[in-house]
Amino acid sequence: MQQVIKQESTQISAGFRALSDPLRIQIIELLRSQELCVCELCEKLEVSQSKLSFHLKNLKEANLIHSRQQGRWMYYRPNLAQFVALEQYLAEYRSFGDILPAKSCE
Repeated sequence: MQQVIKQESTQISAGFRALSDPLRIQIIELLRSQELCVCELCEKLEVSQSKLSFHLKNLKEANLIHSRQQGRWMYYRPNLAQFVALEQYLAEYRSFGDILPAKSCE
C-alpha cells in the first residue's frame, strides 16, 4: 500500500512540476485544440528546436503528453488521463471543507 501511495505521489509531483514552466504551459495550450509536430510548435512559440525538445521531454516524462510518429515527423497531443488525475488530486481537497488560514504565532 505504501509503495502505491509513493508511486502516485511521484506521478502527481512530476505533473505539477512539469506545469510550473510558462513555456510548457504554452505548449499544452497549443496542443489543446490539435495535434502538432515539433516544427509547428517551434514556429508558433518562436523557440529553437533544442529548447522545445527539452520541454517536450519534461512533459513526456510527466506523462502529460503523448507522441506518435508519422513518417519522419513526431506529433504531440495531451494525455488527458494524466490531467484528470491531477484534477482529481486537487478536487479531493474540497472534501475537507473550508481550509482556514493558519493563526498567527504572535
